[in-house]
Amino acid sequence: ITRPTADRIKEAVFSSIGPYFYGGRILDCYGGSGSISFEAISRGMDEADIFEIDPNAIACIKRNAKRFKIESQIHLHQEDVLTHLETLDQRYDLIYLDPPYKKQKNEQLIQKISELDLLTDNGYLLVESLKEDMLNERIGSYVCVKTKNYGITKISYYKRSVR
Repeated sequence: ITRPTADRIKEAVFSSIGPYFYGGRILDCYGGSGSISFEAISRGMDEADIFEIDPNAIACIKRNAKRFKIESQIHLHQEDVLTHLETLDQRYDLIYLDPPYKKQKNEQLIQKISELDLLTDNGYLLVESLKEDMLNERIGSYVCVKTKNYGITKISYYKRSVR
């Protein structure tokens, strides 16, 4: 069962990072229903790489991509994101982490994303977590520039720290 990001949270997140994009790529580390990637594409991003291991969620993403006629823009990886990140050969303007709350390994994943240099210089790495979850302000080459709470959910915004 996927737990899609609430529409009000999704709207607030995208409004805060720029309501529209002029191309670019999103890396959706825990695809779930695919709604974050679909939203990014609907706002102008070119492509999405989505990691999701659940076969039912994969089927849902495929159905919705077909319904929205964006199959060619969606690249699905039915693999564990933490162990298969190094298969990616590009950088991303937006990286979104929304793991199942009880299974999150956010800091470990952010560290690996940093080591592989997957975020563009001006890109955002966003983490959706429970409001009480504490993440380090600095992880790898990224620094948390703001956090915002929405009910029980917290969104942490990371950017590349100044070199």
